[in-house]
Amino acid sequence: MKLDEIDLSDIDGFWTLPMSVRDAAFETLRREDPIRFFAELETEYLAPGPGYYAITKHADIVEASRHPELFKSGSGVNIPDLPPEFNEFFGSMIALDDPRHARLRKLVAAGFTPRMLQRNMEDVETAAKTIVERLREEGPGCDFVTACAAWLPVKIICDMMGIPESQHEFVFDMTNIILSQGDPEFIPEGENPLEAFLGAGAALAALMDDVAGHADGGDGDDLTHALVNAEIDGDKLSSAELQSFFVLLCAAGNETTRNSISWGLTYLSENPEQKALLQSDLETHMPGAVEEIVRLASPVIHFRRTVTRDQVQLGGKEFNTDDKIVMFYGSGNRDHDVFDDPYVFDLTRDNKDQIGFGGPGPHFCLGAHLARRQINVLYKELLTQLPDIHASGEPDRLRSNFINGVKHLSCSW
Repeated sequence: MKLDEIDLSDIDGFWTLPMSVRDAAFETLRREDPIRFFAELETEYLAPGPGYYAITKHADIVEASRHPELFKSGSGVNIPDLPPEFNEFFGSMIALDDPRHARLRKLVAAGFTPRMLQRNMEDVETAAKTIVERLREEGPGCDFVTACAAWLPVKIICDMMGIPESQHEFVFDMTNIILSQGDPEFIPEGENPLEAFLGAGAALAALMDDVAGHADGGDGDDLTHALVNAEIDGDKLSSAELQSFFVLLCAAGNETTRNSISWGLTYLSENPEQKALLQSDLETHMPGAVEEIVRLASPVIHFRRTVTRDQVQLGGKEFNTDDKIVMFYGSGNRDHDVFDDPYVFDLTRDNKDQIGFGGPGPHFCLGAHLARRQINVLYKELLTQLPDIHASGEPDRLRSNFINGVKHLSCSW
């Protein structure tokens, strides 16, 4: 695409294009205008904002991530300025700045005890075996996303938080709505998507409130018990903070891991020599495969930051107070200055600089270790039980500029 043909604000016109066209457009941006201004489009439900600068080079994304004092999260991490009531359900750690961010992250981290983490690691292995066995029962030609990829992160998060199994599908459905960005498969035509997002967030918050009420003062070994009773210097999580953390965990922990797993099958199917290398020694090559899947998938497409003062420098440009910058992680993960042959799937690649879990700094993904573990264990189980499994169709992609989602993917073996 030519530079003047690229409009990152046009969800239907740009974000539904084939991945190869989208990648080529971002390569044009990195080469010709790596920090380009885009107007925000008016929608039926939101007035147009002041516009934003698309940050497409790896170095600039890393630099902005390292300096939250210059590029804050507290004004929102999505491109539009959303109504204040959204903060009640969607304003957890990712949309906070220090000192509130540091306080909340410290309290949440206090809940992740060594005993609980070890149990979670064991639970991932058990869940992966069960899910792959269920996939086998579904049979060739089934939907890999709904039969397999979607269920491991849902089960692990719900089990971790003590959510009854009867509610797992409900959590999955609500998460789909929250991150749908109005995709018509999840938001019926004519329905206000903002109201749908709020309704889904409120439903998850109510579920968490109920589970936490039974955990307060108790001695259970799930994360909800640990978080409800975690205390640092007399400080504890409020009910609203616990609710918003659960919504974040469902959205970030579920969708990102699910989509990495889904894209992984596509990448392995398109690159049989890499799949063969992986299967030749799963223990040796799986960690590299996980990092390469996350790099190419970049499941979170962007996060926004807002400039905190005048005359801030980034990438040779000057910014002023309240300017919006939007970091496009998939573009950074395909930057030729950092990655050789960045469009090639190579599980032997040195991926220490991949930013699929966000850039360095205080907002680096808290659940990165757990996500890596889930992808690693599930693919070991898949390639052991169903060694010739492969994608038998093209990914049915989510219509979104925020989540690089796969709604459906047929598979066979």
